[in-house]
Amino acid sequence: MTIQVDDTQTCRHFVTCSGVRLPLRLVEEIDGGQLGHRNTVIRSWPDDAGALIGSDKVVYGEIELSHRYAYRGDGTLAVAEIVMLDDDFARIYFDKAGVPVADSVDA
Repeated sequence: MTIQVDDTQTCRHFVTCSGVRLPLRLVEEIDGGQLGHRNTVIRSWPDDAGALIGSDKVVYGEIELSHRYAYRGDGTLAVAEIVMLDDDFARIYFDKAGVPVADSVDA
């Protein structure tokens, strides 16, 4: 991945996500005290404005799926990078309306 999450940023934890569009919409936030009781959790990192810049789906302590996002100055999604469990990588570019640009997936 070329889009990195800063380790000093606040990490939040969620149970699941909803919808099919990117960036992911995370739901059911949980606090750190509940992490020991979960097999699956989504770690997320918001930027200073609250936009999601990264997430990792963690199952039994292993990262199964990672998303990283980059935004334009106006706050619209510009690029999404996705890595799956088997290390498949995809980079998807978006137009200013948030629509994936045709033939823009780098694998």
